[in-house]
Amino acid sequence: MTQKLLLILTFIVAGFSLKAQTPVIDSIYSENIKTVILGKEGVEMSLPIIQLGSNERLMLRFDELGDNPNFYRYRIDHCTHDWQISDISVSDYMNGFEEGSIDNQKFSFTTIEHYTNYWQTIPNNMSSFAASGNYLLTVYLQSDPDSIVFTRRFRVYEPLTMVEASVGRPQGAMGLMENQNLSVTINPLAGNYFINPDTYMYVYAQQNGRTDLTRLLPLESMSGNTLNYRWKKENIFPGGNEFRYFDFSNLQFAMNNVWKIEYFGGENIVFLKPDEDRSRKPYSLDIGLNGQYKIAAANAQKPNTEADYAWVNFSLPMERPFLDGNIYIIGDFTNWQMNDLSRMEWNAGIKAYTARLFLKQGYYSYILLFLPTGSSQGETSTLEGDHFQTMNDYYIYVYQRNPGDLYDRLVGFGQTQANR
Repeated sequence: MTQKLLLILTFIVAGFSLKAQTPVIDSIYSENIKTVILGKEGVEMSLPIIQLGSNERLMLRFDELGDNPNFYRYRIDHCTHDWQISDISVSDYMNGFEEGSIDNQKFSFTTIEHYTNYWQTIPNNMSSFAASGNYLLTVYLQSDPDSIVFTRRFRVYEPLTMVEASVGRPQGAMGLMENQNLSVTINPLAGNYFINPDTYMYVYAQQNGRTDLTRLLPLESMSGNTLNYRWKKENIFPGGNEFRYFDFSNLQFAMNNVWKIEYFGGENIVFLKPDEDRSRKPYSLDIGLNGQYKIAAANAQKPNTEADYAWVNFSLPMERPFLDGNIYIIGDFTNWQMNDLSRMEWNAGIKAYTARLFLKQGYYSYILLFLPTGSSQGETSTLEGDHFQTMNDYYIYVYQRNPGDLYDRLVGFGQTQANR
C-alpha cells in the first residue's frame, strides 16, 4: 500500500468519528474494483437519490477483477449539506444498523477477463433511514475494516417543498449564445415553513453530474411563501456541448465512434476514433446520455456478468500541448473527477493527447474538460465550445436546518432539462 493511499484511508476512517474538514467524494481506492454503479433500484442510469419513508431503494453494483473474490461490508454515514461527515449519532439517522455485509455475488460467465459481480440493495431488512440529507456509502474488506475499497455519495430527501425550475437565455450581455440561465422557485409543502432562508436554507444547482459545476444559489427575493433564486451570476451556467459517446457493446465489430478492436496478449483492446476540438464548430443536435453509461453486451442476456472488459484508447490530435492546464475525460465512468485516472497525457511522438481506461462493455458518454492550472472548475469552452442550445440536465437540491435541528435536512429535490 502506498504512503499516499494510506494517508487517504486514514483520513476517511478518522472522518467516521470526527467531523471531516473537507468534503467527501466518490473515490475508488483499489485497482481491482471496477464499474461501481449506485442508483435507484429498477431504474437504469438514475441518480442515487430516494424519498424518505417510501418503498424506494438504492441498488449498488460493482465488479472485482480476478479469480479470488473477497467478502465486503458497507457503512453508511450522514453528511452535511456541503458533504462533510455529520456529528450526529447513528440513531439520529438510521433505524437499525448503519453497517452490513454485501451478500450477493456471482462470477462472470464466458468472459476473457474474469471478475466477480457484487450487488446490494440499500436500505434492506436490516435497516432504514430515519433522516433525510446527504449520505456517504463506504465499502471495505470484511477481513480488514481499514481497507476501504471505494466510497459513493447518495441522497435521501423528504418532499417538504415544491421545487420548480426552468432554463432560458441569460439577460443582457451575459453570453446570449454561449450560456444558460437557471431560474428556481421554491414553495413550502406539508406544513413546512421558511425561517430566514438566507441563514437556514441552502439551495444547490448541479449541471448534469458535474461535481465541479455544482453551485450554491443565492436568494434573489421572497414573495409571500415563495423563494426565488434567479437573475444572479451563480444562475448563469456555461452551455457546453452535447456529450461525446462510443459503443463497444459488440467486441466483434466496430460500432459508434469505435475505430478498431483487437485481441492481443490475452486482452481486448478498443481504439476509439480520434476526438476533435469542437470549440469552433457550430452546434449540432445529438441527444445523448449526458455523461452516463450503460453496461451492455451483444447477445448477452445478463450483461452484469456476461459483459467483458477491454482497454479503451482515447486520443485527441493537436499541434501542440497546453502549457497552462490539463485535459480530462469526464463522465460517470470517471466518477466526474478530474484526477490521474481521467487525465489525458501529451504524446509528442504522434502530436496528440492520449489516455486508456479499462472499461466494461457498453455505451458510454463523456466530455473533454480543460482545467486551467490553479482552478477547480473545468472549462468546456476550450475543447467543446459553449452553446445555449445544449440539452443539459439540471438538478436542484434544497436543504434546510432550522433552529433546533440536529442536521441538514434535504427537504426538496427538483430537476429540469434545457431545450427539451
